[in-house]
Amino acid sequence: MQTFTDIINNFTSINIVKNIQEIISKPTSILTIIGLILIILVIIKVKKIKLNTKIICEIGIMLALATVLKLCRIYHFPQGGSVTIGSMVPILLMSLLYGPEIGFLTGGLFGIITLIMDPYILHPAQVLFDYPLPFLSLGIAGYFKKNKLLGCGVAIFSRYICHVISGVIFFGSYAPKGTSPLIYSLTVNTSVVGPDGLICLLIISLLPIEKLYTLLNNRNHETNITK
Repeated sequence: MQTFTDIINNFTSINIVKNIQEIISKPTSILTIIGLILIILVIIKVKKIKLNTKIICEIGIMLALATVLKLCRIYHFPQGGSVTIGSMVPILLMSLLYGPEIGFLTGGLFGIITLIMDPYILHPAQVLFDYPLPFLSLGIAGYFKKNKLLGCGVAIFSRYICHVISGVIFFGSYAPKGTSPLIYSLTVNTSVVGPDGLICLLIISLLPIEKLYTLLNNRNHETNITK
């Protein structure tokens, strides 16, 4: 378990300028991510979901919280990946409270933040399956508002599948001799996403999601009456 000093060191050790330069050197990856975000925005537009100032501010707050929680590592694996103190929870919350589309947008943006914090680029498809897609898929929880734990479990599993696919296709060469890329990817990602997901499910189970949802609906109703 990391101390507060370790968390500060994690933050200060991030070389944003160098990371951005590395990302810019791979323009096809940037275009792929931009295209994905544009698709999400089009879906939001088609669904007639209003991105008002309140929702945009809440997305920003949740992204900041998720970023801080991602720096709070319980354990960092040598081969990459960390078990954190619930870094997926803010994205899952946005999905449960505002629906899957807002969850997809929040998760996709967090994937970009993760890419900026720790870029590892081999191929545009690998970037998609390691950064925006896994966190974007957490928005699936929004389809299960009546069963928050099932929804979050499905969403976390979908993130796991994205990482496994990336591992098989792009990191299979790292598998020990005699071990298939699939088994290697399953083992590595289970050891990372598994504990991280269980921590998030525990936190979600303790949060009064139903009360928050009721409070949010009441506030929206009062706002509409005022208008």
